Amino acid sequence: MALPPTPTTPRTAAPTPWTVAPEPYDSPAALALWRAYYTEVSDRWYLLHEGRRTDPAELERGIAATDGAELVPPTGQLLLARYDGAPAGTAGVRLLDAATAELTRVYLGERARGRGGAALLVGAAEDAARALGARRIVLDTRGDLVEARALYARLGYAETAPHNDDRYAEHWFAKSLG
Repeated sequence: MALPPTPTTPRTAAPTPWTVAPEPYDSPAALALWRAYYTEVSDRWYLLHEGRRTDPAELERGIAATDGAELVPPTGQLLLARYDGAPAGTAGVRLLDAATAELTRVYLGERARGRGGAALLVGAAEDAARALGARRIVLDTRGDLVEARALYARLGYAETAPHNDDRYAEHWFAKSLG
């Protein structure tokens, strides 16, 4: 029978298949995940509201309209999660002001879902926001993205008044990073 660790014996965690690290917003892996994210949320919106998938030309315009250039230090950061070494998801943070960061582009590919990566990725994004000097983090999401809303609530985010006028935002959340 193994003895519990003593105060001088460090605990070692089991190896995890997840890694999260900063990634250039325009790397091939980041661009592929941005395309997957945008396609999924756009298709969900159009299927819900118009009964169709996103028109391919419209999809390309939407992907190109937000390149992610704001997700670079010293005012932002894009993180890329890998599962067993393969790109699996992203999260970005950008400073809105000296004390407030916005969480954006939180996405896990379908094959990586349900394996604990979302909480790990959001936690890493919160750490990145702190490193940028933020004391508070905010985000917005849509009503149909119920999985995202449940994740944020589980991770301690509280619904707040709107902090932006994004056309597609229906729910706004905030969390203290203190």
